[in-house]
Amino acid sequence: MKTWLDFRDRLLTSPKFQEWALAFPLTRPIVRKRQNELFDIVSGFVYSQILDAVVQLNVLKHVSGQGRSIDDLARLCSLGEDEMRRLAEGAASLRLLQRHGDRYRLGDLGAALSGNAGALAMIRHHGALYRDITDLPALLRGGRQETNLSRYWDYARSDDPALADADDVAPYSELMAQSQRMVAAEVVASFNFSPYRKLLDFGGGQGAFVSAVADAAPDLQLAVFDLPAVAERATRAFEAQGISGRATAIGGSFFGTPPKRAADLVSLVRILHDHDDESVTRILAAAFEAVEPGGKLIVCEPMSTDGGARRIADAYFNIYLYAMGSGRPRSPEMLTEMLKTAGFSAVQRVKTRSPFVTSMLCAHKSAEDV
Repeated sequence: MKTWLDFRDRLLTSPKFQEWALAFPLTRPIVRKRQNELFDIVSGFVYSQILDAVVQLNVLKHVSGQGRSIDDLARLCSLGEDEMRRLAEGAASLRLLQRHGDRYRLGDLGAALSGNAGALAMIRHHGALYRDITDLPALLRGGRQETNLSRYWDYARSDDPALADADDVAPYSELMAQSQRMVAAEVVASFNFSPYRKLLDFGGGQGAFVSAVADAAPDLQLAVFDLPAVAERATRAFEAQGISGRATAIGGSFFGTPPKRAADLVSLVRILHDHDDESVTRILAAAFEAVEPGGKLIVCEPMSTDGGARRIADAYFNIYLYAMGSGRPRSPEMLTEMLKTAGFSAVQRVKTRSPFVTSMLCAHKSAEDV
């Protein structure tokens, strides 16, 4: 049965209609907009490589302040003048840099990026992703396999992740700590922690999220639950921050013997989307046991929602997590069903300022669940 979508597809794929639409003054702006959008997709890999080069060569740091000439930048980046000019012009077109006379300064996007340690760390980390998706059809046809990304956190997929040592967990833990600050800022700005006595951050790494909450909720008791080697890093971080009197770290595994009735508020921050459905079911069951009766669980991670956040989840995270070897972005509706299956009730969405950084769900555990 033919629908209006069939008609639309025939029309939009017709070279005669495309030519007519570009020639007709009223439709020309629409055609030009679509052309730009399509070419942005075509050029996306080049854009990402310009960004990667700018970060790897510390161009943003070099131009901060009074800016730099091409000669200065070429010397600082160990590039030829022509090569440096091409990179600078490309970065300026992406608003990473901005040209003023014969000098290049920070562009508006470059200025925002230069102060974001988490985003810079993720960009540096993307080299592994780029190598994995050079031939995306081959990656997808090969099924889940060892990749550069999967090796980056291989300790988590060992037969017994709890046996990982400090060297195994250090690179991934540090990356997560740096990038966690963006997410933590969104959660702290969106959720009221004051009614709660204790927060347990499930899979909380070396404590970046808990440390951010500590500043916002000075009366809240805090704890992190993660692999023993990671928990040791959290303990040291709490001591350095001066919050070890009310922040502790518990070593263990989601799939071992996680704590029970440990807090009236439990958080899962960027955890579930790293795991496949079977593992998520087990993690949520463990989280349910960790929440005290009458308490709540908050789930904070990128979700497949409307608007720009959906493209980030369905395009970027879908492929990133596939290359990583496990996990998938999920919609709030899908996560809500999984939370209810685990025993939680009254699951609600919590609005965040920037859904592309993180979306948020809050699930209640009935006081009758004893």
